[in-house]
Amino acid sequence: MTARRRESGGDIPNAPEISMLNQNLVASLLRRTRPHSPATSMAGMALLAIVSTALFGVRPSVAQADRFANVVVEATDLGSGLYLLSGAGGNLGLSIGPDGTFLIDDQFAPLNDKIKAAIARLTDQPVRFVVNTHWHGDHTGGNEKFGEAGAVIVAHDNVRRRMSVDSFSKAFNDSTPASPHAALPVITFAESVVFHLNGQEINVRHTPPAHTDGDAVIHFRPANVIHVGDLFFNGMYPFVDVESGGSIDGYVTVIDAILPMIDDNTRIIPGHGAIATKAEFKAFRDVLADVSQAVKALVADKKSKDEVIAAKPTAKWDAKWGNGFMKPDQFVGLVYDSVTGAQ
Repeated sequence: MTARRRESGGDIPNAPEISMLNQNLVASLLRRTRPHSPATSMAGMALLAIVSTALFGVRPSVAQADRFANVVVEATDLGSGLYLLSGAGGNLGLSIGPDGTFLIDDQFAPLNDKIKAAIARLTDQPVRFVVNTHWHGDHTGGNEKFGEAGAVIVAHDNVRRRMSVDSFSKAFNDSTPASPHAALPVITFAESVVFHLNGQEINVRHTPPAHTDGDAVIHFRPANVIHVGDLFFNGMYPFVDVESGGSIDGYVTVIDAILPMIDDNTRIIPGHGAIATKAEFKAFRDVLADVSQAVKALVADKKSKDEVIAAKPTAKWDAKWGNGFMKPDQFVGLVYDSVTGAQ
């Protein structure tokens, strides 16, 4: 998804229709390029509305909060005290049990009460830990309120580093402020950390740069469930945040490293989209690898960015993968920036 530049993903379940969205803002967001539901167009509109907060660092106003009024945070039982929570923004993971409540990501600040209510329907234990999969606002927007309520926020070193400072995006010509102190991770790690909670060994591991330079995967080994954050946009093109250290080839490399860790029975929680299988994760990887190679070939032929986009290197994939927030031309532009090192 803190009030800093973020992507919002794509097809979000239960996303509200944003009838009040200013059309000039929509046009501006589209120019700036930045889980599975039949309401794809509605979800896309919700994402465009949300992006003013998540992508460009606009702090929530009353009008912005109204955009979340109809969001329903729903829980999917994965067994072993584990749940997927979906609302608007990145998918949440949840572990409940006698050792306390462990939450993965926390969407947007205006949804905090709804997220807490959804958790309260499952357990009377307060949230003890929040682990952020990366720094984007649709995954960290609720940090401040959870932190103020006593949760310990945990993330990779680069997540705290990026959230701690004002920043400027050349791609979006946009300045964004540092996150509030209470939103910052208080425990950070360079490589990995393991939690032993609720009968689970919960392995949290940093990956090489892919979506950003602060990505982490959370693996519940006994339950055979893994949350991969925005290393996986199920059924849609991903946002490759090149300015945050992201890389299209990094995506492929990281997925290649994760695939041997899982099996055909693993439930994969993606950053955006429906619960997935190993086969679906590999299909996503194969699309990214194919697009990367196609763009590299065009770059080798001395094609400009505009010419690469015009060549439609994603054409054979667009019907299935091009209907999320990242439209084909936007995605190709990001892939071009990644493979050429442009920022």
